Amino acid sequence: MPRSDRRTPFWFPKSSESFDDTSLEFRRSESTQFAAASDDSEVQMQMGIDSNSPDLDLSPSPFSRTAAKHRFTGSQQRQLKSTRFWLSAAAALLTTLSLTLLSLLIYFNIHLRVQIPRNDIQRLITAWGKPGMPTETLSHYPTDFSRGIVPIPCHSHNDYERHVPLYDALQAGCISVEADNSLTAARTLQSLYLEPLLSILARQNTPGNTSESSSGQMGYPFAANVSGIFETNTSVSMSLLLDIKTEGQAIFPVIKQQLEPLRTKGWLAHTSGSTLVPGPITIVGSGNTPFDMIQTEKGSRDIFFDAPLAQFWGEDIDASGMHRTAFDLQNSFYASASFSDMIGKPWHGVLRPAQVELIRAYVQAAAAQGLKARYWDTPAWPMEVREHIWDVLVKEGVGVLNVDDLEGLKSRKW
Repeated sequence: MPRSDRRTPFWFPKSSESFDDTSLEFRRSESTQFAAASDDSEVQMQMGIDSNSPDLDLSPSPFSRTAAKHRFTGSQQRQLKSTRFWLSAAAALLTTLSLTLLSLLIYFNIHLRVQIPRNDIQRLITAWGKPGMPTETLSHYPTDFSRGIVPIPCHSHNDYERHVPLYDALQAGCISVEADNSLTAARTLQSLYLEPLLSILARQNTPGNTSESSSGQMGYPFAANVSGIFETNTSVSMSLLLDIKTEGQAIFPVIKQQLEPLRTKGWLAHTSGSTLVPGPITIVGSGNTPFDMIQTEKGSRDIFFDAPLAQFWGEDIDASGMHRTAFDLQNSFYASASFSDMIGKPWHGVLRPAQVELIRAYVQAAAAQGLKARYWDTPAWPMEVREHIWDVLVKEGVGVLNVDDLEGLKSRKW
């Protein structure tokens, strides 16, 4: 067959086209550009780009595959960052819960350890109201009733509102408690205070259980073979502050009659002529207590007055430089006032020098009459402010600190 009649494959160039290396390279270039454009179109469809937009340059780019690869890598990085964030948050939450649980365990361990009875007062409070316990009849107390308890100069304010009146205060070491005459039928002055005090002192002063009384920082020598409530210092007298809220003239004789058992035993502090005879219990009348009935008391006086501290300082001064007042050691025991009314609020949590000087002046004026100064309505919060004020009052020589938070009092270093 002649060479000219042979059929040529369709993909070969026609005779009019030159089949050379340049033509082949051109076709290869077109094929590569078409593939790149297809790849760009797929990426654009995934990204939501309108390929028909007149502003869009659809010319193939040699960086299309690299850009798509980078975008995919960035998405993975964002997911990794999100995973790391939630893992960190979960770890922080788990750490917080663990620390909270550990703190609760430590707190309850300390709290329960405090509740473990170490002396008779704590055992009595722990078993308060249980059948068959001494709290039912208050007729028996072992000899180590207040063992290990150190008396401190504090006053249990509104003691009658506590879960276990009197005993909570004694456990904290308070040498002064506040009772109210207007209680309920089940919670009377006798059942909450007078009868328990009789039982405690009866046990403390049984033959063979008394000790020689010796005067200490807060105590005065009692009569021979008479012991107070606190075994660590048997000469400390506990003050029972009676806040009379009813009509004083009518209730005063009733209270005197209720004190007769303590009076008969010789356990009440009293006057003998112009001499004060200390005793394990000192009765102080506050609130609506009629001062005129105390002042005109004939014979021995065993109820003393809670004098107004505000009247112990001012311009009414006698020739000796003493402030003229009707309240002295013969008829009064405390001289009390509201801290906020008389001294004012601390400036940014700290008492100003003028306030400290005012406290000192009133305390010294009361002490000059033989009375113990007492401030009520002291700031209770924040704790740093309360501790600061307590430090100043103790340093300036107040008779007792007025306390509502007995637990906070226990943690204080005396």
